[in-house]
Amino acid sequence: MQQLSGQDAMFIHTEIEGLPQHIGLMSIYDQSTAPDGLVRFKQILQLIDSRSHLSPIFNRRLRKVPLNLDQPYWEDVEDADIEAHVHHIALPKPGDWRQLCILASRIHARPLDLSKPLWEMYIIEGLDSVRNLPKGCFAVMTKVHHAAMDGATGARFVPLLHDLSPDTADVGQAPRKIVQKYNDWHMLNKALVNNLKKPSQFISLLGSAIPSWRRIQRGKKEQDFSPLEDKQKTLFQGKISSHRVCDAVPFAFEDIRAIKNTVSGATINDAMLCIISGALRKYLSAKNALPEKTLVSGCPIDVRNNEERNAGGNMVGFMTVSLHSDIIEPKARLNAIHNASMSSKAYADALGPRMAVDVTNVLPGGMLSLAMRAASATGLTEAAVIFNTVVTNVPGPTQQLYFCGAKMVDGMNFGPLLPNVGLFHIVYSSVLDKVGTISISFSACRKMLPDPEFYSACLQESFDELKAACLAS
Repeated sequence: MQQLSGQDAMFIHTEIEGLPQHIGLMSIYDQSTAPDGLVRFKQILQLIDSRSHLSPIFNRRLRKVPLNLDQPYWEDVEDADIEAHVHHIALPKPGDWRQLCILASRIHARPLDLSKPLWEMYIIEGLDSVRNLPKGCFAVMTKVHHAAMDGATGARFVPLLHDLSPDTADVGQAPRKIVQKYNDWHMLNKALVNNLKKPSQFISLLGSAIPSWRRIQRGKKEQDFSPLEDKQKTLFQGKISSHRVCDAVPFAFEDIRAIKNTVSGATINDAMLCIISGALRKYLSAKNALPEKTLVSGCPIDVRNNEERNAGGNMVGFMTVSLHSDIIEPKARLNAIHNASMSSKAYADALGPRMAVDVTNVLPGGMLSLAMRAASATGLTEAAVIFNTVVTNVPGPTQQLYFCGAKMVDGMNFGPLLPNVGLFHIVYSSVLDKVGTISISFSACRKMLPDPEFYSACLQESFDELKAACLAS
């Protein structure tokens, strides 16, 4: 049994009604490349079963410590029932993109069963009217709890179920494994030992916080960065409902590269933040709800060092970046966002990128769970605005991938909403058929964003305006 880190456990403790904390990926495949041009559901089950030993996500479940006196454990499962996690469904006719997004939103809104291994997979047929797809395509939507996987972990998880050609490789037999289990008394004894260490860990954290405070004060004095204060409340702040909407808008990677090259030092991420900022301007303006001051985005960052590259779970820091949504002209906004990103990186470096990881490791097991439920019940989770939306980068495949011989041709991503943050963006880059694409997928509370097609149009219009402003000859 392996104990969850404080940050992994945070996603368990944060899970309250209306806020399931899993992430998702939907990939779409053209089965004409598979043997006989057909992929059967039985083949998919066999593939997953044959490769389930490659990732612990498939074969372990959550085991909580009695009375929540410590962080939970991952408990290995003997003979995990793959079929209990894989579901076969179809879209109603005509099976277009909007229906696929509606179905995906409903699937994404449902929490995972915390008593089982924390993953699910949905095989979705009937996509014959989905935009730009050949006939006979199917989708695979995978959900994994955030406690088990972050974006960086997910980038390594996806290739395990895929091949680089239509031929399905034999990955070998699963090694024999001794399943270790603790009884409740053993777990309580370990909880006692761990909790006795908390005071010294807290003192150590305070010791590292003092140099961080000094670096931040020096950075403010030297104007390396400025804190983002007076954050604005928007339509996306408030109590999150249990219903979701989602969509994805793709762009040519070369267009985004050309756009960012027009501003010295700007990055791909700066350009994508500028597109999102422009879309938020358009959407909120149409609702007569655009604040005069700028919106702010939370941007997760991977803080693994070289030795931790293959570590599972979560190792994530956070940057808070101004979107400069108060700037109308797109290229000027891109330049301002680049400067804001540099300022936020300097602040994150001064604070220490692993501070968020260290803080969660010090907190006692049940404290965050109790605090989250109390804050939700009293409305405190809606009292303060930390940021208006989340924008995270997830690297996709850099080579063409195949699933049971079927060629991957499209996809979208799904993120978890946070208390008082009802809109989550994922920037996803991939290379399919030797063509680089980068897309913005979003998940939102349906109460806060009831018209996802309109927001998708805002994203497309924002890109078009940014491209015209930066690349007009």
